[in-house]
Amino acid sequence: MLKGSCLCGAVRFEVSVPLKPPDACHCTMCRKLSGHYWVSTDLPRSAVTLHGEDKVTWYRSSEKVRRGFCSVCGATLFWDPIHRDLIAIAMGAFDTPTGTHVEKHIFVANKGDYYELTDGLPQNPQ
Repeated sequence: MLKGSCLCGAVRFEVSVPLKPPDACHCTMCRKLSGHYWVSTDLPRSAVTLHGEDKVTWYRSSEKVRRGFCSVCGATLFWDPIHRDLIAIAMGAFDTPTGTHVEKHIFVANKGDYYELTDGLPQNPQ
């Protein structure tokens, strides 16, 4: 069982399955939301137990996706594709160790110009 939380602890979660390798998203929306780029792992909704759900505020960033953050401390926690049976959780919100590593970079065509990707991982333009 892996656990995690927002910065202030008002939102906590537990995950009952091993984490899939996360990806790093460099799309414009993820960069603006996170302040850099977004690294998350996709999980079946049934594998996530959420505590403090009343402290999660959802922002509908598109017709297909909403993003969840703590209404107390502002920590960005979730990427939620509305019509799919999964939810992505920010890797930085997990208590360590997570037992996984970033698998690939996505939307690198939109990455910021202030950093380079030199880790040798696969890079998908979109």
